Amino acid sequence: MGQLDQSTLWHSNNRRHARIVWGFWFITVLLTVYCWQVMNEETMWVFVYDAPEQGADLLSRMFPPNWLYINQLYEALWDTLNIATLGTLLGVILAFPVAFLAARNTTPSTKFVRPVALFIIAASRSINSLIWALLLVSILGPGILAGIIAIGLRSIGFVAKLLYESIEETNGTSVEAIESTGASRFQVINYAIIPQILPAFLSIAIFRWDINIRESTILGLVGAGGIGLFLSSSLNTLAWPQVTLIILVILATVVVSEYFSAKVRSLLI
Repeated sequence: MGQLDQSTLWHSNNRRHARIVWGFWFITVLLTVYCWQVMNEETMWVFVYDAPEQGADLLSRMFPPNWLYINQLYEALWDTLNIATLGTLLGVILAFPVAFLAARNTTPSTKFVRPVALFIIAASRSINSLIWALLLVSILGPGILAGIIAIGLRSIGFVAKLLYESIEETNGTSVEAIESTGASRFQVINYAIIPQILPAFLSIAIFRWDINIRESTILGLVGAGGIGLFLSSSLNTLAWPQVTLIILVILATVVVSEYFSAKVRSLLI
């Protein structure tokens, strides 16, 4: 009798799982069909059919790159690196206390302070750096200052989220050992928590710097300085050989920064 009940229960769970899977795929198909209909309504297929020819024509005008134009890009590239580096530094400095306020084991209040910290993290991660730059350019005017602050505001959420998760995963034994000596809350954080999260913190900061290198290359499209300003100007004047060169410079910069950050993070982890 026990074996029969167990077999019946197994078949019941199996059928329930099959119905859930079938329902998931059915909803997925319906959503796909609906999205396809919406896309068809908004798409002018006459341009899509002509896209290969237009793409080939554009590529023919983009090559060869205008290599002589590179002399005008050195300063802009340096500005881009400064935007990414200083913006990352600003974001890391602001994210560090936010992370401690968001972590359950270090926040002063889980009912009031922690929700505010989590809101700051969510707001920072929800707004793209290009939107931050657009808002800041309208307030501060064009230039790299708007780009630095935009990168900094965007970095807060990324760094703080990963960092507060690392804080919550710290070893409680070390914390209890420090607390047993009568240490204050600040001393517990300084001697028990920070040493545990420091490698992760440095790795997160370097990883974010690598991401910011990519994001800072396009901030010039809205006037926030850097090499994106030259990209925007070349696009507006249809100087396609210059556009090709700028894209190659951006690609080389991203590859080098990613290689450097990967090497440094491998040493820290």
